[in-house]
Amino acid sequence: MISQFFVLSQRGDHIVFRDYRGEVPKGSAEIFFRKVKFWNDDEAEEAPPVFNVDGVNYIHVKVAGLFFVVTTMVNVSPSLLLELLQRIARVTKDYLGVLNEDSLRKNFILVYELLDEVIDFGYPQTTSTEVLKSYIFNEPIMVDAGRLPPLGPAAMFMQGTKRMPGTAVTKSVVATEPGGKKREEIFVDIIERISVTFSSSGYILTSEIDGTIQMKSYLTGNPEIRLALNEDLSIGRTGSSTYDYRSSSGGGAVILDDCNFHESVHLDSFDIDRTLHLIPPDGEFAVMNYRITQEFKPPFRVTALIEEAGPARAEVLLKIRADFSANVTANTIVVQMPVPSYTMRASFELEAGAIVGGSEHTLRAKLTFSQESHGNLTKEAGPVNMNFTIPMYNTSKLQIAKKSKTYNPYRWVRYVTQANSYVARL
Repeated sequence: MISQFFVLSQRGDHIVFRDYRGEVPKGSAEIFFRKVKFWNDDEAEEAPPVFNVDGVNYIHVKVAGLFFVVTTMVNVSPSLLLELLQRIARVTKDYLGVLNEDSLRKNFILVYELLDEVIDFGYPQTTSTEVLKSYIFNEPIMVDAGRLPPLGPAAMFMQGTKRMPGTAVTKSVVATEPGGKKREEIFVDIIERISVTFSSSGYILTSEIDGTIQMKSYLTGNPEIRLALNEDLSIGRTGSSTYDYRSSSGGGAVILDDCNFHESVHLDSFDIDRTLHLIPPDGEFAVMNYRITQEFKPPFRVTALIEEAGPARAEVLLKIRADFSANVTANTIVVQMPVPSYTMRASFELEAGAIVGGSEHTLRAKLTFSQESHGNLTKEAGPVNMNFTIPMYNTSKLQIAKKSKTYNPYRWVRYVTQANSYVARL
């Protein structure tokens, strides 16, 4: 099934390499990296996750700046192998605490031990962190996460906040604490990725939330945990807005289009009191995935305008208003707008200030063209794309209300909102 598995750095260096069947010619890693690095396709700037070169199928995902790749000579389900690669990356992170080039190099013996249990002669066996603990005997060499370079928007998970210590997601599930004791801790993240499309006049055309409740457990003895969600949570479309403010708390009822749960979750009382009962397995896992397509209040309002300012000139006006509380700050904000292909020069004026809730920011740009525009500028420029991360904020208002009353470990809850596809048309 799987011929080879390897992990490459951003420079193309081999970090991990395992040949299971010996049927793929040597040099496959170099062929893969050269193909990905210099991918030349008129329809795509980046290499797709699955492609074929000289009869060899290459399937890969990029996690934390590393390429996780499998090769195969047979016709295998691509989605199966993509899911396998994601799970291998996740279980590796569970054992090493930090997933990056340095941690892989320092723990290569442990990584190869994991691979020997996860894949046998090219066939996947198990990717359960809890099951693998019975077969893995090497201790991880911990890497100081405080000295790691940021890895883009996901880097905020590597940094400390007032509500969570900086080592929260950089601890191994098998490493022992100083003094030989293991601290009873559990971390819960509500992560929401939102997709919004604005019209040229600023109205919302489409909106969607893809959310997940992630949990990482460091508990011993397999205790039962109870997670209580909003009492006014409902599932199924009702045709109303998610911020009609119908609840007594004034926060508005939370209405999910659909959701699914991890296999360890028991839903015996979910329909009655919206409580999830589960015995969390070791490592990181998704307790619940949910989707919202009904109307909600987006965190940013984006309006964009482009107008001709002369025979070969144009002006762009972009306004961004932060529609959330003033005690919340958005970070890692990136705004992109394609300009006509015949643009020679662009000058910008950006309003200064922190991106905090309630603030409004304006970008003015002057474009100089190499020729006169003979068409509609709005068809040759745009749309505006926005990427951002907002810590301790969630758009859907889904909340973790309480946990077990009989078992009280250290617990940390975070809310994160990220842009999935945030687009404003011109």
